[in-house]
Amino acid sequence: MALGSGLLLCAPLALLLLAMAPDSASPAAASEGACPQYTNKTCEECLKKVSCLWCSSNKKCMDYPVKNLLPPHSLCELSSARWGVCWVNFEALIIAMSVVGGVILVALCICCFCCCRKKKSKKPDKDDEKAAREREQRRVRQEERRAEMKSRHDEIRKKYGLFKEENPYAKFENN
Repeated sequence: MALGSGLLLCAPLALLLLAMAPDSASPAAASEGACPQYTNKTCEECLKKVSCLWCSSNKKCMDYPVKNLLPPHSLCELSSARWGVCWVNFEALIIAMSVVGGVILVALCICCFCCCRKKKSKKPDKDDEKAAREREQRRVRQEERRAEMKSRHDEIRKKYGLFKEENPYAKFENN
């Protein structure tokens, strides 16, 4: 099951690699020499030519089967097949690409989740808005009551002559 999902994840990379590889039937490839001439030599010599596939189990160099995404098992096992570099086989490449693809998918999911939470927390909640409106209304009513009480107290002080003047010594100056 993991290998199947790995194939799905590494398919775009393999297609890219195949697209970059020249077709072995092209005249340039034919003039350089066919891949089978490097059979029973080294992997490095075989893979100098991009269109070649090295099978380490039987030390065979062959043209990459461009009609297939991966070399068929009848041609060479994935654990023995090398293409591009000698130190990475197709099986390891599939596993590595699956892991990298999985990590990227998980990272994208986490980023999406975090972004959605951040947007949700920025938007004020209806309960918070309601509480803020009620606080503002209470504050306005309290200021109105305070002003009303102050005016009422000032009227009472005027009535009984207890109203405070701006300068308490003003009544003594011109007498």
